[in-house]
Amino acid sequence: MPATAALVSALAPVSADSQVPWGVEALTGTISDPAWSHKPSWYMVATDDKMIPVPAQRLMSKRAGSTVVEVAGSHAIYVSKPQDVAALIERAAKDSKV
Repeated sequence: MPATAALVSALAPVSADSQVPWGVEALTGTISDPAWSHKPSWYMVATDDKMIPVPAQRLMSKRAGSTVVEVAGSHAIYVSKPQDVAALIERAAKDSKV
C-alpha cells in the first residue's frame, strides 16, 4: 500500500469520529463582539478545496482582515500539507501580540 493510502486509511476513523453535524441555530445566532474584529487572525486558503469555494475563502479572510497564506491542497489541508499548516501556526504565534 502506498504511503499516502496508508496515511488516509489510518486517519479515516479519526476523521469520521470527529465529524459532527453543525447546529442549525448557527444560522440565526448573533455575535456582538467577534474576535476577528479586534484581534489578529490568520487564514490558510486551500486552493484545491472542493468543500469551500476558493473565492469564498478569500472573501471570508479579507472580511476578517486576516493575514492570508495560499497553499495548493484539499479541504483536509492539515493532512495533505501539515508542514505548511504548522508554519502558519508558528508564524501566527510569533507575530501575535495577543
